[in-house]
Amino acid sequence: MNRRCRAGRLLVMVLLCAPAAVAAPDSLTVATWGGAYEASQRKAYFAPFTAATGIDIETAGYRGGVEPLARNADRWDVVDMTMADHRRACAGGLLQPMPDGVLADAPDGTPPRQDFLPGSLTRCGVAHIVFSTVIAFDKRAFPGARPYRVGHLFEPDLYPGKRALQQRPDAILEWALRSYGVPVADLYGLLSTERGLRLAFRRLEQIREQIVWWRDPAEAVRLLVEQEVTMASGYNGRFFDAAVVRGQPLEIIWDGQVYELEAWGVPSGSDAAAAAWQFVRFATRTESLARQATWIAYGPARRSAARQVAEHAATGVAMQPHMPTTEAHLETAIRKDADWYARTRGRLDERFNAWLAAGTR
Repeated sequence: MNRRCRAGRLLVMVLLCAPAAVAAPDSLTVATWGGAYEASQRKAYFAPFTAATGIDIETAGYRGGVEPLARNADRWDVVDMTMADHRRACAGGLLQPMPDGVLADAPDGTPPRQDFLPGSLTRCGVAHIVFSTVIAFDKRAFPGARPYRVGHLFEPDLYPGKRALQQRPDAILEWALRSYGVPVADLYGLLSTERGLRLAFRRLEQIREQIVWWRDPAEAVRLLVEQEVTMASGYNGRFFDAAVVRGQPLEIIWDGQVYELEAWGVPSGSDAAAAAWQFVRFATRTESLARQATWIAYGPARRSAARQVAEHAATGVAMQPHMPTTEAHLETAIRKDADWYARTRGRLDERFNAWLAAGTR
C-alpha cells in the first residue's frame, strides 16, 4: 500500500499518549466482510472518518479465521474479526496490544469499560457489534406449516429441501446438540467430550446429503433467494437486508441463534498503527455505532449506542425487533463461547474436516 504522506497533514499521537506528531498515511486498509455489512460500515464510519481526517479507507475481503490475517499482517491496518478468532490472533502475536486511552467515553462521560458490554475489551482490541448466526428459510418453500425451531433444520422429511450451511463447525454443532434437547447451559461442556462430538456429528450425518456448503456469507442469501435451498445458516444482518430492505421472501428462525461479539484489531505488521487506532476510536464512538444500527440489524456493543437504536435509515422500519439482542430473541439464544473456540479451534477444525472428507470417499 502507498505510504507516501500528504504534505502538511499531521496525525497527533494523542491516542498513543505520545507528545510528538507524525505524518498521517494516505489511506488505511481495513479487512472486513463485504456485502450489506460493509455497506453499513461505509455509511456509518468509513466515509465520516475520511471526511474528518482526510485518510481514505480501502477495504480487503475477509471471510474469517486467523490464517488470512497471518498471510496479510503487513498489508492490512485494521481487521474486523469474530471474538473467537480475535482472541486466537491476539494470543498468537498477530495483533498489536491496544494502547491505553484509545477508546472514547460515552456522551454522558461513562468510561468505556462500563459502557461496553461484558467481554468486549481485550488486550488487543475491542468489540463493536453483536451479531448472530441464525437459520433462515424460503417462505415459498413452506406454504403451509413453516419451521420455527432449530431442530427443524435436521428434519428434512418434515421440512424438505437442501440446507445451505457454513463450512465451519461453528453454530452447527451447537444446533445439533440442541436438536436432542440438550440445555443451552450444557452445550460447551458436552462438546468438550467425545460423547458430545459423536452425538453432534451423528446428527449432521443424518442430513449430509441435503447440505450445500458455503464460505462466502453472501452465498447463503443467494442460495435461498434463487431457491437452490430451502433453509440456510447465515448472519442475521444479511438476512435482514435481503428480507426487509430488498423484500425477498425470507424469514429468520430466532430459536437457537448463536450470538457473538465482533472485534476490531490492528495487525502486528501494520506500519500505520497510530492512524489505525485513531480509526478504531472513531468507529467505536457511541454515535458511530448507533448510526450503523440504522443500516443493518446488528446490535451495538456499547450500551449508550444500543439505547439510541431507532429506525432503519432508508425504509423507516423499527430496528429493535430485528436485533439479536432483543429480549424475545435472547430467550432461547446461545452465547458463543469465544474462549472455548479459541482453545479448541485446531482440534475442532481437524475433526470437522475429517468428517467432511469421509463423505467424499
